[in-house]
Amino acid sequence: MKNKPYAWVPSLYLAEALPYVAVMVIATTMYKRLGLSNTDLALYTSWLYLPWVIKPLWSPFVAALKTERWWVLVMQLLIGAGLAGIAFTLPTAYWLQGSLAFFWILAFASATHDIAADGFYIISLDTHDQSLYVGIRSTFYRIGNILGQGLLVMLAGWLERSQTVPMAWSITFFVLAGIFVALWLWHSVVLPKQIKGGNVKASDERLANIDGKLANRDERLAQSDCQAQSFSQPSSLFSQLISDFWLALKTFFTKPHIVSALLFMLLFRFPEGQLVKIANPFLLDSAEAGGLGMSTEAVGFVYGTVGIIGLTIGGLLGGWCVSRHGLKRWLWPMVLSISLPDLVYVYLAYVAPAFAPAMASATQLSFFNYQFSIVNLCVFVEQFGYGFGFTAYMLYLVYFSQGERSTAVFSICTAMQALGMMIPGMIAGWMADHLGYLRFFWWVMACCLVTFVVTAFIRIDPSYGKKQ
Repeated sequence: MKNKPYAWVPSLYLAEALPYVAVMVIATTMYKRLGLSNTDLALYTSWLYLPWVIKPLWSPFVAALKTERWWVLVMQLLIGAGLAGIAFTLPTAYWLQGSLAFFWILAFASATHDIAADGFYIISLDTHDQSLYVGIRSTFYRIGNILGQGLLVMLAGWLERSQTVPMAWSITFFVLAGIFVALWLWHSVVLPKQIKGGNVKASDERLANIDGKLANRDERLAQSDCQAQSFSQPSSLFSQLISDFWLALKTFFTKPHIVSALLFMLLFRFPEGQLVKIANPFLLDSAEAGGLGMSTEAVGFVYGTVGIIGLTIGGLLGGWCVSRHGLKRWLWPMVLSISLPDLVYVYLAYVAPAFAPAMASATQLSFFNYQFSIVNLCVFVEQFGYGFGFTAYMLYLVYFSQGERSTAVFSICTAMQALGMMIPGMIAGWMADHLGYLRFFWWVMACCLVTFVVTAFIRIDPSYGKKQ
């Protein structure tokens, strides 16, 4: 089939976004609605970052064992099965154990799908087409975020009116599973075929049949050759991949200023790693618990539409600013941008007792009131600031990865990025339950000092990022 990127690039990155959103965002909202404490839901869902933390361990083996196309299709089918498994277990007595088991499968499949999809994009498109479709790729990844943490959460909230909470979320995950099966069927047809190189087995078999009189001898020789290949080639390939991985680790840990860089990667988002786990539970929790008491539909709207719009605009503006003046000039404004807007949650926690009655009575058709508008504005400001400030973090990872083995080093950087969200997220629920929401958000603001300190020690070339 002729390569038609317009037919598969949008849907491929839609498929990359949806399972990640399901694991990182939808799971938190769902578990809160199912009655899990903040301590438990933050701990359990933060552990689900682990596949993205250890992803560099198996990423070299993906292309070596099978084609990227094969991995994309198999992982999409596995993701669909995992989503259906979550849907099946939610109405049962073992909903927590069952859903977490399937979320783990979903997380590993999603992390592997990320590796394969990005690899397939690179090898299937030339440099011109990669540049041409990068905007479409990013746009449909954002659409996947809106569909996942916006429309699907709103669907679950709408279903909660007529169904029990477990059944409403079960139906929602069945819908998501159906979307993924459809994506798998679509990609089975439209993804261009990929031939894996180095296959000498077929030619060996043809040579073995040239002379019928020597068939027995050739069969024995072919058998011994196959045995030798089966032991020597995989062993050699495995050794080479392991060697490359250790060289990448050595390159990473011997880079200049590694200590300050590592602290920056792990701790820059220390406040955000806690806030992101508690923001939705705070919006959903009742006034008695210190929350805003918003409906599931309202939360889906706030974070799935208004929040994503703010995040996208902030990210685009951040990229434009850096391209004009370089990363170093915009570093501290971006640090302030990712930190100070967290104050909106201090404000919301303070006014929660007054806002909660209006939020509790809101429905899908009538929640556009004054209080709801203020919540939307606050979330927009926080997400805009995060999008703008996060630009500095990602560009620093790219900057640090420059030089020898840049791709492998960047992969390790993204693993550190995931670890930097995983660890603070694990303690966030416990902190929120013991401090209460208002004091917890003040704690998050205090943690911004960590962001300031680790930023002060990094070194950046003043010309980096500036358009030449």
